[in-house]
Amino acid sequence: MLSQRKEEERKYRQNLILNGALQIFKDKGLEKATMEEIAHSAGFGTATLYYYFPSKDDVFLAILVKGWKTLLEGIEDIINLDIPSEEKFLDTIYEIAGIVLKELNLYRFLFQAPQVYPSISEQNSEWKDYQNRLYATLQGLLKDGIKEGAFPKVKPELLMKGIGGIFHTILFMGDGKKSMSKAEFKILISELLTN
Repeated sequence: MLSQRKEEERKYRQNLILNGALQIFKDKGLEKATMEEIAHSAGFGTATLYYYFPSKDDVFLAILVKGWKTLLEGIEDIINLDIPSEEKFLDTIYEIAGIVLKELNLYRFLFQAPQVYPSISEQNSEWKDYQNRLYATLQGLLKDGIKEGAFPKVKPELLMKGIGGIFHTILFMGDGKKSMSKAEFKILISELLTN
């Protein structure tokens, strides 16, 4: 069993590798990237990279898992609050936006990679499990809000698509340096949900 310090060091190295890989994947694409380039970008030798990840595909999948897991775990405290569904939903969406803006390169990659590399992204369902849990949680909040009369009576899946469109526009059309205040963000999402 690893000591806490060793476990923290391991996670630190893995994060350096994932961040280095993200830059290489962004610059060269997954197909042209090499394990040597990923190791160099992370500041490690190739042997260290292979110790943590047996292949480039495993690095790619670990990036997907990291991103979706971070989003799901990032909303846990809000989900457990005893507040009205509308407020809980808006706070949750705002929290997700904040997480994405902190690591914009990761999430630009995360939201595009499964479409660009479908054969690899389907090799491992762990990232998909996190994504599905996140989407189910958001849809559950919408259903609760509809039930309470806070949101219009439409299919939660349809509302999710509309919110997803706005979310992507807010996050990906700009340079990621300007962010909306929580109040502005809530007004925008509220207008979508109530009109």
